Amino acid sequence: MPTIKHYTSKSDSRKIRVRSKLFGTSERPRLSVYRANKYSYIQIIDDVKEVTLMTMSDTKIRKAVKKTEKLTKTDSAIKAAEELVAKMKKAKITAVVFDRGQYKYHGRVKAIAETLRNGGIKV
Repeated sequence: MPTIKHYTSKSDSRKIRVRSKLFGTSERPRLSVYRANKYSYIQIIDDVKEVTLMTMSDTKIRKAVKKTEKLTKTDSAIKAAEELVAKMKKAKITAVVFDRGQYKYHGRVKAIAETLRNGGIKV
């Protein structure tokens, strides 16, 4: 009987490769970035307890600014990352493991990481 070969896309294999090497602990949780067509989502996850500690997205930022001025997706992701830095400092989280997922370290993903570094978080 022939074996079934399942198709795995390049993005799925990239995601598996990246996530297999990363693991977040309570001292240094994992920061996961999800990039949709319109919005960006950031999560801080403790993989030991399997709990999402905090989340941030730029949906409210884009909707609030939409009426007054034009804001790029990268700019709104930077503002969301700045708000997340403020939340992280209140929760006394100083270091994270950066999980870019299936995305290249470019554009919005890179801007989020640089904003965290500028905010004093060790990435």
